[in-house]
Amino acid sequence: MSVQLLSEIQIEQFVKHRGPVTAIRQVGNTAWAVTSAYDGAVAKFNLDTGEVRLLGYHQHLVNSIVVSREGGKAASVSSDYSIGIWNMETDKQERILYGHYDDVESFVFASETVGISASRDHRILIWDLTTGAITRVLEGHEKDVLSLAYHQGYIYSSGDDKTLRVWSLDTGALLNTWGPFDVETDTCVIDLLNERVILGCDDGHIRVFSVNSGELIQDIAAHASGIKKVDVSPATGDILSAAYDQRILIWDAHSFELKRELENNPIKWERSLTFTTDGSKLLAGTFDGTVLVWDTETGALLKEVSGASDIQGNACFNDIGVLDGHQITTVSDDGYVRLIDLQNNQACKFEPASGRFLMNGLAASGQYGLVAGGAHNHRLHLFGYSDGVLIHERELALGEGPINTIRIANHPGYEQECFVGCYSGTIVRVGRDGERKGTIEVHDGAVKALRLHPTRALGASCSAAGELVTWTFEGELYRSYLGHTAIINDVDISPSGELLASVSRDFTLKVYDVERGDLVHSISLGRRSLKSVCFVDDNTIVVGDYWGHMMCVDLASGAVKRSKIAANGISTVARYGQHVLAASYDGALYVVAPMKLEVVHVYREMQQRVE
Repeated sequence: MSVQLLSEIQIEQFVKHRGPVTAIRQVGNTAWAVTSAYDGAVAKFNLDTGEVRLLGYHQHLVNSIVVSREGGKAASVSSDYSIGIWNMETDKQERILYGHYDDVESFVFASETVGISASRDHRILIWDLTTGAITRVLEGHEKDVLSLAYHQGYIYSSGDDKTLRVWSLDTGALLNTWGPFDVETDTCVIDLLNERVILGCDDGHIRVFSVNSGELIQDIAAHASGIKKVDVSPATGDILSAAYDQRILIWDAHSFELKRELENNPIKWERSLTFTTDGSKLLAGTFDGTVLVWDTETGALLKEVSGASDIQGNACFNDIGVLDGHQITTVSDDGYVRLIDLQNNQACKFEPASGRFLMNGLAASGQYGLVAGGAHNHRLHLFGYSDGVLIHERELALGEGPINTIRIANHPGYEQECFVGCYSGTIVRVGRDGERKGTIEVHDGAVKALRLHPTRALGASCSAAGELVTWTFEGELYRSYLGHTAIINDVDISPSGELLASVSRDFTLKVYDVERGDLVHSISLGRRSLKSVCFVDDNTIVVGDYWGHMMCVDLASGAVKRSKIAANGISTVARYGQHVLAASYDGALYVVAPMKLEVVHVYREMQQRVE
């Protein structure tokens, strides 16, 4: 494990993305590739020289970017509900398209003048790119639409309703529906050479359909975890698949046999992988804000492209843990565990023995001198804490997908046990010695957050499938809490243990009676996605959203106070003495007086938006 004092000086100019790169596309046959990222930026990287250009920013994270077939335009889609159209010759934004009322997830160019977009508002919109007008609205998906493809007048769409649909561009008619499948269909692509639809599924399978007949041609058991990206080589029709099992695979277009596995890189983001326009290279964005290039034929990783190769990682904070006094811990996209003294604004960062890897989940106990961090590569890291120092004790590969959330128990008979919520939907009990104590199987979707009851051997958790449940520490389902209609992002239990609060992509805060399971409050908080929730006391709740706002909700009166706290989403909120502590993707931690929503102290590791 390496330890570093935080004395680095941030470069205040755009030399790479300061957030995970969500997508990358080569611009025609040039050396340039255009990128999008969670820092809200759209940029261009020169794959030969390493030059980086900032084109501009969205108001919120950018989910994807695509380039027209001719290479003259690019389109970026964002969680600010807009679509940016960019001129690739002038590097200027030509137009902003408004029409969706939730995150825009996908875009395809039917031509230089016609575009198609898909959103979590369940709709597909067809655009006249010369005027910015919506020419047609396609409705039929029952849940979020996540992926689009286009071929010779036909639009293909897939999403959270577990279906693949085909539509007529000319009439807007729904022509065919495949599914619903047993799992979510996150990603699809059209194989133009072989007239096939390639579908990547959450059960790790690739399913190949005929464009013409709709017949299932092949079912490939490709990965041990959910597939997050499929793509097709424009030269051969070979199929690329990337999944949360950390493997990047290429499958033969005709035999469907595994042809090649690419050299791995721990900072890649699976969702961003794509072929170059001639199929000779593979490109991917990273959690460090850079670009990776592979050779398709050999599978060798050729290089990492950045304007500042000596600056590693991005301190986009994902979770926090309070130890004692002013000592807190954090995890972030750069894979470090940080120990921070908020009183003196001093910090050290600790790298696990196996190296840096994006970390999402964290728990800390000053009582037991224990810190647990969970990584994207399925590994749980256990640190001892004493006298302001973290000591890496052990590492455990759980094999349950990325780790999203952790809590440490202090209940009799379960002291120092970690409850670890994973992408697979499993909650794993792990002792301090690294021994697996058991599993809790109460979710069909990825576990997004969990909390432990303050006095009883009872836990609560929520999932990407919209499930909210409580369970005993021995794994028995205790109660289900109904009411949310979308992904539930966070959950908290009140200090008394009597109430349960949750926030969801359905834009509501819901509060339940823990014991009875009754819904006692349902409060709409606008049309901006909610990310984090924390009880201040049994009558007061604070909520953070993906736009950097914090809301204070008085349950007795229903009054809601709102304030802009951060420049990016508030990933988590925790009680911190008389205040609350909010972590943000913008690289800062905010100590907030909850009733007035006043920021009383800021610790900043990174300035995310720079010119």
